Amino acid sequence: MDTTVNRQRLEAARQVLAIEAEAISHLAARLDEQFSRAVDAILACRGRVVVIGIGKSGHIGRKIAATLASTGTPAFFVHPAEAAHGDLGMITADDVVLMLSNSGESDEVLTLLPALKRKGLTLISLTGRPESTLAREADLHLNAQVEQEACPLGLAPTASTTAALALGDALAVTLLSERGFAPEDFALSHPGGSLGRRLLVHVRDVMHAGDALPVVRSGTSLKDALLEMTKKGLGMTAVLDETGALAGIFTDGDLRRTLDATLDLAGLTVDAVMHRAPRTVGEARLASEAAKLMEEHKVNGLLVVDAAGRLVGALNMHDLLKAGVV
Repeated sequence: MDTTVNRQRLEAARQVLAIEAEAISHLAARLDEQFSRAVDAILACRGRVVVIGIGKSGHIGRKIAATLASTGTPAFFVHPAEAAHGDLGMITADDVVLMLSNSGESDEVLTLLPALKRKGLTLISLTGRPESTLAREADLHLNAQVEQEACPLGLAPTASTTAALALGDALAVTLLSERGFAPEDFALSHPGGSLGRRLLVHVRDVMHAGDALPVVRSGTSLKDALLEMTKKGLGMTAVLDETGALAGIFTDGDLRRTLDATLDLAGLTVDAVMHRAPRTVGEARLASEAAKLMEEHKVNGLLVVDAAGRLVGALNMHDLLKAGVV
């Protein structure tokens, strides 16, 4: 590729990013009480946040609605044309409406104002023109004005849509913080993805318990301990003392180290070769935390204990891989 052409392309791209970064910077400096009042209105809302916009503002509106919904604020998007032909019936007096229009003069959006006002709900506008009709008619206005578009023709919505999207994100994240929204809450909205598996799957959900738990008593011959390991297929066995308390763990690694030290295994008991300070994890911990423990301590398996420290299960890295946690 011609180096001059490449340099020109990169410079053009950097100019776009600089303009949009500056737009967001100015947006942050311009935040005022209207933003705080919008947060209060949404927190007090007994219904949902209904986001309305058309064109590029509509695309941004859809993303804002999706972000609100996934961060603890029930929300959905309504296309203004569909709203004018019956979908206004989806909106109730308990809702808050967030209307997007960079110009604040989009006919399809303004047409809905009389019907929305008759419902008596709170109307928040997000525009790039504080003096526009939509800004004036709304109960609250969020100012997303930009000095220039990144488009060299000054026509394609670029910096303005970036500013609107960033302001919507700021609103959603502020609401998230106000609600005390936790990672577990976020996972409940994303049960189908890897995030949901990491935040919703607990150790108790993937551990081997009952008859599937490899366990022998203190004093068991090494031969019988190996048979238990082979039968249960976890590459380890727990060792319990005469009271039923956890005394240690014997693993494939311990077996290899024993063979390095001696080839005469006859007469050995599991007590002589087991590890007396096994790594354990609580059954109520997240499976992702168990994976982190394995990585930190460079082990392939963990014994699982209850709140009282009693052995209740075991799991290995294969179990976490199978569950999609790692």
